[in-house]
Amino acid sequence: MKVRIDEDKCVGAGQCVFAAEAVFDQREEDGIVILLTDTPNADQENAVRKAARLCPAKAIFLDE
Repeated sequence: MKVRIDEDKCVGAGQCVFAAEAVFDQREEDGIVILLTDTPNADQENAVRKAARLCPAKAIFLDE
């Protein structure tokens, strides 16, 4: 799996961080998503899929 984000679409809701904190974080100044790794471990993939589903801005893209 490869993860991509669109920072321009991100609204800073933080759902991705709650779902997959090992893969996503947020900038302190504005809450925009930070991608910690674009290739999560196999054991993180379900959490990353959940994060993509929960994202209200649909700013997370998965290439599987």
